[in-house]
Amino acid sequence: MPEWRKDPVVKRWVIIATERAKRPTDFKVPQDERKGGRCPLCPGHEGDTPPEVLAFRERDTSPNSPGWWVRVVPNKFPAVRIEAQMGVRRHGVYDVMDGLGAHEVVVEAPEHEASLEALDVRQLEEVIWAWQQRSLDLRRDTRFKYIQIFKNFGQTAGASLEHTHSQILATPMVPVDIEEEMQGFKHYAWSTGRCVLCDVVAQELAERQRVVVETEKFISFAPFASRFPFETWIVPREHQHDFAGIREEQVSDLARVLQSTLLRLRHSVGGPPFNLVLHTAPVNEPDTIQYHWHLEILPRLTIMAGFELGTGFYINPTPPELAAQIMREQEVFCPPPVYAGEKGEAVQYV
Repeated sequence: MPEWRKDPVVKRWVIIATERAKRPTDFKVPQDERKGGRCPLCPGHEGDTPPEVLAFRERDTSPNSPGWWVRVVPNKFPAVRIEAQMGVRRHGVYDVMDGLGAHEVVVEAPEHEASLEALDVRQLEEVIWAWQQRSLDLRRDTRFKYIQIFKNFGQTAGASLEHTHSQILATPMVPVDIEEEMQGFKHYAWSTGRCVLCDVVAQELAERQRVVVETEKFISFAPFASRFPFETWIVPREHQHDFAGIREEQVSDLARVLQSTLLRLRHSVGGPPFNLVLHTAPVNEPDTIQYHWHLEILPRLTIMAGFELGTGFYINPTPPELAAQIMREQEVFCPPPVYAGEKGEAVQYV
């Protein structure tokens, strides 16, 4: 029988359509064609982007020149602008405000052909540090209430550039989805005295049906009420509300879990397009300690149709237990780490 399953945080119901159960070979994974041409994110083309706001680069190299291994620049075509003014205006029954925010691009590696999971672990650590450093800097602007870090991989998932990159978008309000999660965390804490995601992690480790990868500090698993086939979350095992508070030993562990999870996804389903989104506590807001940050990997293997758009209910044709089992069974090789001393140690802020 199909099952209705409820997300324990936001109380969202999904249908696990077991009678339609799909294995990896049942999905048609779109393969993007390489566009070629000049890439604005490649070394030597730094003048094609706005001036960098952060770069991890070799000593004795100048800003906005080659020699970097992670580079962060303002988006050349931003969805929002930091120069906009704060303040809501009334227009009849409507509220309007200028497009205030910040929109940045994190170039995750110099190599054009690289993919996030193919980077060595040390390079992945550097990407995570760039996410953290920009999150800490952007929140200094107290007009911002949320900082969304995300990655679109593949054209179907919204990627317009081939060069491996992620994005950061700061907003002057807390997104509705995060508000709903905040309320779910607070209600559970009020009724039980515990964190709901901490309890989820404990149950997943006890049952072991949906666990994909586990280490001392992180766990990746297919959520019980997965919305999408092969949806996977990466969650810190200790309660931590703010991603920017991540510690050095956690960064190393997170890089390894993220790499292993993405490699298992690629080997299971053939490198599907996906969205990677960070859910973390709002910034410059009080009373956020109940939140528990996590990364969500959302493969784009199915298309939302009329039922999903009309009701907000998702239909998932791959039970998360099956997805986790298939991913666990994959033999993956994680490239060995390349340590900072071999690449240089300078961090250039502009």
